Amino acid sequence: MHKVKDIIDGCLSGSRRDQELLYRRYAPKLYAVCLQYSGNTEEARDVLQEGFIKIFENLGRYSHEGSFEGWMRRIIVNTALEKYRSKYYLTRVEDIDRVAEPEAEPDTDDFAGLEAVDLLNMIMELPPKYRMVFNLYAIEGYSHKEIGTLMNISEGTSKSNLSRARDILQKKVMILTGVTRRMINV
Repeated sequence: MHKVKDIIDGCLSGSRRDQELLYRRYAPKLYAVCLQYSGNTEEARDVLQEGFIKIFENLGRYSHEGSFEGWMRRIIVNTALEKYRSKYYLTRVEDIDRVAEPEAEPDTDDFAGLEAVDLLNMIMELPPKYRMVFNLYAIEGYSHKEIGTLMNISEGTSKSNLSRARDILQKKVMILTGVTRRMINV
């Protein structure tokens, strides 16, 4: 197994083999991050590609302190944010009231059948503003103040978008599982 420092040094020296090795080692994990922030797989692939270009362009800035994977993840998240901001005024936010209500209250509180992929798909279906705030807050651990700065929105708007995202996800979970009394708490 190649050491990360050796792969980075090889990339900095222009080694195509090390660049491919770096990509193959980290692309699957980073693609999962891209899916969290993107509305579909095509957009996620674009973010991954743009993110890796930035990773390779900025490898010389990595100080070998802290997690290399975390450093790359931050670049990927920032790339997704940039893509979001560039599309923000062109993207119509979906009407959240179109989320269907469950038809009847089932007798069970069982979440059987709900898998991680189901949750990821639900997050991907969120309107872009809500998806970004939800991911930045719940997944990345940013504060509402930081999210406001990153997305050029107020702290209150960040809180409101998170609340709306939770409501949508809660309804989708209820519909998918037939559960009506559980709440998503992030």
